[in-house]
Amino acid sequence: MNQSSEYVVAHLPFTVRRTVRWMDCDPAGVAFTGRFTEYLISAVMHFYRHIGWGPGADSEVKVGLPCKHIALTFHVSLPPDTAVDITLRVGALRERSFDLVAHAYLPDGQLAFEGVFSPICIEPLERKSVPIPHALKQALQPHHVCD
Repeated sequence: MNQSSEYVVAHLPFTVRRTVRWMDCDPAGVAFTGRFTEYLISAVMHFYRHIGWGPGADSEVKVGLPCKHIALTFHVSLPPDTAVDITLRVGALRERSFDLVAHAYLPDGQLAFEGVFSPICIEPLERKSVPIPHALKQALQPHHVCD
């Protein structure tokens, strides 16, 4: 069977289901720590596509969204074939950056890991920070939770 290891399962809250692959695991048989970062960034890329921003977006306003800050906290180890639902919500909205707050849950509701991905808006050619464009703020608003 050719089953995808991740896909979007909900748009509000935005949720990506990720299944741990055998190749994601270390010799102890659990997901290697570095894969959690990949899981988070991949969910963020799905979110960007959902709101119409980020790499390859066909937006009138050209703005880059590189990562300024990332943080992860692990709560359980993840063996192969474990599915986690990674929910993303918009946290703090600042002048030039914002937070995407992630919570990854196992099917039984247990929190597997949580994290924050904080992109900063930049002008792509000069690589200088710029204020968050109004259109991007509007796209983020349905996913915003109280700060």
